[in-house]
Amino acid sequence: MTETGPVIRASQLGDQPWRKSTRSGGTPDGSCVDVAPLADGKVAVRHSHHPDGAAIVYNADEWAAFMAGAKSGEFDF
Repeated sequence: MTETGPVIRASQLGDQPWRKSTRSGGTPDGSCVDVAPLADGKVAVRHSHHPDGAAIVYNADEWAAFMAGAKSGEFDF
């Protein structure tokens, strides 16, 4: 994998088991988030409407902090 920091092109990750977030609205025209666990323990996140576009790669600690914040409502608008 070629990495230039935490944001890379999703296409650089190869064939990953992307899963759609259960909180992504469920409509074809909605904003949808896909996540994929990576072999090195990191987690990649991409926009499902742009599968070859940008992906953010989180290490295990970053992902745990993000999930804790999401579950606690830290990112609610």
